Amino acid sequence: MAEVTASMVKELRERTDAPMMECKKALTEAAGDLAKAEEILRVKLGSKASKAATRITAEGVVAIFRSSDERVGAIVEVNCETDFVAKNEDFLKLAGDCAALVAGANPPDVAALSALSLGSSSVEETRTALVGRIGENMSIRRFVRLEAKGRLASYVHGGAKIGVLVDYTGGDGQLGRDLAMHIAATKPKALDASGVAAELVDSERRIAIEKAREANKPEAMLEKIAEGSVQKFLNEVTLLGQVFVKAEDGKQTIGQLLKARGASVAGFALFVVGEGLARRSNDFAAEVAAQAAAVAQK
Repeated sequence: MAEVTASMVKELRERTDAPMMECKKALTEAAGDLAKAEEILRVKLGSKASKAATRITAEGVVAIFRSSDERVGAIVEVNCETDFVAKNEDFLKLAGDCAALVAGANPPDVAALSALSLGSSSVEETRTALVGRIGENMSIRRFVRLEAKGRLASYVHGGAKIGVLVDYTGGDGQLGRDLAMHIAATKPKALDASGVAAELVDSERRIAIEKAREANKPEAMLEKIAEGSVQKFLNEVTLLGQVFVKAEDGKQTIGQLLKARGASVAGFALFVVGEGLARRSNDFAAEVAAQAAAVAQK
């Protein structure tokens, strides 16, 4: 009987995402034949698609659809497990099709989007079939649909890892693209101070006061110092307060740029792939040690 090595167990686990000990048992039963062992696990544990559904999807792409009249647009984040699959043509097509459906059908949430027709199947059926064919989990995470008060500009950066839609009035197409590129580069939290969460402002104020106290600043000055720090923070995280990345003097803010061009921004949407999601860990040695310890405890 062929020897079952750690590398064989690792490869089978990566193919199926089955528990390590189950992989070892299947390989032993299959006399070291990886293909047969995978079949054994599918019988015992179900299809790839169902097993993949428990796996973290923190890679993926941002897809954008913008109507020809630049009045309606959608931005969608579709996730997968690895950057390799994020470059797959079928995966990219699914993301693009979802963006077009959001713009056209205006579904209220991801569940409604998943139920929409995509060719002869639904979006969910298409997704599930792709998971089964590729063997990696995929999920539609979120989307935003915009109906412009003016017109929409868009920008996708870094292999579709960052996507922006911005609704602006006045100026020209180059201004719109510059605004979208600026947002992708600086990642503002809001258009202006009114859109910044109160808890973030309060946190900045508390931190500024504590720093001032540690620096032995007079108590009478603490509020003034804190106010200055809060204003600096708001300029850094709001689109209108940020210094334009292409400003020749290094000082002109987006607000000043818009005023000079007779333009305005009504809003924007910014997606960064995997933002806020846990990343998958591939530390196989650590996993083996953890599972061995668990077995020893039993």
